[in-house]
Amino acid sequence: MRSFRDAKLMARSLREAMAAIQVPLSHSEALEMVARQFGYDNWNVLAAKIGADAPETPSAGPGEAIHLQTGIPILRIFDEAKAKQFYLDFLGFRMDWDHRFAPGMPLYMQVSRSGLQLHLSEHHGDASPGSTVFVWMEGIDALHAELIGKRYPYSRPGIEEDGPGGRTLQVPDPFGNRIRFCEKRE
Repeated sequence: MRSFRDAKLMARSLREAMAAIQVPLSHSEALEMVARQFGYDNWNVLAAKIGADAPETPSAGPGEAIHLQTGIPILRIFDEAKAKQFYLDFLGFRMDWDHRFAPGMPLYMQVSRSGLQLHLSEHHGDASPGSTVFVWMEGIDALHAELIGKRYPYSRPGIEEDGPGGRTLQVPDPFGNRIRFCEKRE
């Protein structure tokens, strides 16, 4: 298995096999079962351990190099509908996966666009509201035009020409978090 997508396919296959023999199984129950099959306590731990698309790096022993992989920021959200309206509809991210321990429980999901992945969580202890994520990018003028063209009623971000590191487009989400898209100056 190379990614959480493989694990999600395993969960889907398990769910379909159980449905074929008249055993109802929710998607989240199937995800939890797959996580336990791989020796993890729950789906969130499995998804974090195996990463989005990167193979797991073996632990470094004495004399071995340590290679860190791309981090995935976790942003606190409070309302699923507002989060989807902002991140999917306005910013143009796609939802890669979502998880709940049971119906009515807090949502945890991953969204992505291009090379950026974000985890959005309704879980109380996962993140502090009001966080800022700094994102290096290319094509800031095109992103700005795209966002302005969507006429999202709650945000009309502008480009700051002299931002730290380059031209900056800061976009606040409905939960007090900010994403700073920054393009290096030439």
